[in-house]
Amino acid sequence: MGNVHAASAPPPPGFMPPPPESQAKSNPSSNGGGSPSNGTREDSNPGTVEDLHRKCKDIFPQNFEGAKFVVNKGLSSHFQISHTINMSSIMPSGYRFGATYVGTKQISPSEAYPVMLGDVDPSGNLNANIIHQFNSRIRTRLVAQIQDNKLMGSQMTTDYKGKDYTGSLTLANLDILNSSGIGVLHYLQSVTPRLDLGAELAYQFGPQVPGNGMAILSVVGRYNSPNNFVVSGTLSGSSAHVCYYHKGSENLQVGVEVETNMRMQESSASFGYQIDLPKANLVFRGTIDSNLIVGAVMEKKLDPLPFTLLMSGMINHTKNQSRFGLGLLIG
Repeated sequence: MGNVHAASAPPPPGFMPPPPESQAKSNPSSNGGGSPSNGTREDSNPGTVEDLHRKCKDIFPQNFEGAKFVVNKGLSSHFQISHTINMSSIMPSGYRFGATYVGTKQISPSEAYPVMLGDVDPSGNLNANIIHQFNSRIRTRLVAQIQDNKLMGSQMTTDYKGKDYTGSLTLANLDILNSSGIGVLHYLQSVTPRLDLGAELAYQFGPQVPGNGMAILSVVGRYNSPNNFVVSGTLSGSSAHVCYYHKGSENLQVGVEVETNMRMQESSASFGYQIDLPKANLVFRGTIDSNLIVGAVMEKKLDPLPFTLLMSGMINHTKNQSRFGLGLLIG
């Protein structure tokens, strides 16, 4: 479920915890503003800057190590609970209890709000998310993480969706006593039916920041081709992030992600793919990057039982390391 990436040290400007996995499941109509398989969009709203690279990133595998056991149980049409057990030598292990509530305010046939979800472990460490759409244009998301009885991370995001643009404001890890925190402004405009352009302004302030404050301005863009591919990019000072997504067929999707830091003179590239085999109830995702790290995850539904078998593998050829995982999802 929701996981806020927070630490005791303040995060860098532009810190944006990823949306919880269950949010994507409860909001399937959100496609990050990218084009559907036929290269057209149902409306001219471009989505949010946060989802700019979502189409490409979604096909990359989420590798895990060790053993994972997940049980999902729907108690009603609005409430679901989950039990998760992880056993790993490098990742957080143990038991977590999760719960998801979906409200009765129907925005569309596939969307209902508010959505409240979270998970907690036996030590009381909590991840919590609240998502609510007040009307067709305004949506707010609250995220919080509590560890060892301390608030380790928090974030509030408000999106305003116009007819052909989206504006967002994010406030993260605000600390009034120490006068520290992060603020991020997003704006994405649909220039043409195929081209979206926008900007991101991130400002971090606090006593530990040089000059007690620093700002970073980024420009973003995305092109939705009628030939089933999407190119998106972010340019920020000496850094660049570019993604390319292509749907080759109904069963094959590929993506390339390139990140470059000209100041550090470093670049990395990753190639990912997703293969869907509906007749075999199987989804296979794989990736290989410029650091010679190869990873893959296979998801196999064991019909007619409500079971899904997960198999994960990753090999780092540079460091001669390998990690493997096996999981079972029930429900």
